[in-house]
Amino acid sequence: MDSLSPESAGVEEARIRTAYAKRQRDDVRYSWFSPGYLFLMQERERRLLTLLRRHGFTFLDTYKILEIGCGTGYWLREFIKWGARPENITGVDLLSDRVTEAKTLCPEAVQVQCGSAATLTFPGATFDLVLQSTVFSSVLDSRMQQQMASEMLRVVKSDGLILWYDYHVNNPWNADVRGVGRRAIHQLFPCCSIQLQRLTLVPPLLRLLAPYSWLACYVLGKVPWFCTHYLGVIRKNANVMGEKLPRP
Repeated sequence: MDSLSPESAGVEEARIRTAYAKRQRDDVRYSWFSPGYLFLMQERERRLLTLLRRHGFTFLDTYKILEIGCGTGYWLREFIKWGARPENITGVDLLSDRVTEAKTLCPEAVQVQCGSAATLTFPGATFDLVLQSTVFSSVLDSRMQQQMASEMLRVVKSDGLILWYDYHVNNPWNADVRGVGRRAIHQLFPCCSIQLQRLTLVPPLLRLLAPYSWLACYVLGKVPWFCTHYLGVIRKNANVMGEKLPRP
């Protein structure tokens, strides 16, 4: 694959800024008072905490944590809720307005930087946990995706974890995003141990059912073909590739 040139990076970054500028910030679908959104977020939190516990990350106060594409800092604040110390948490986002909002919402000790995940400024092997949540599906340039993955691998410690949550299917209502499948994830992170599980019931169906029956959402969410995202962990320099996590 050809390397990412500064010109190509600039074009893709401009496209991303334009795409996000079109998004409605106060969309009721993403309100905590929406039953579907509440179900989605609580299910994702439970599964992610299960992953962290399974891999021995139960006491987060000593770990250094990075999120790329941190937006307004939701996950940064979640890590604090789970026990991480604010001074050990860093977020990076391309959009300056979101960085400003994240700095307002997060404790002062949290470091939030405006920049590209394809050119991280941190030394190698700095972080114990590196998270990306629906970032790669928002990047349509495969060269930038590969550069971002390489940077994540560079800054995570040898015994650290990369946490992945993203669409594995395309969104027919949004041409600005593209799903990242299992094969593509393995290509982005070669020679790594990658464990993936399907998560998140198809959002329109979830929003339809959740006001009436969380049980129905839970049961349908156990059917892999009804799930739109992968949640998983990626480890460097492992001998085993592509293990699939059992469902909690």
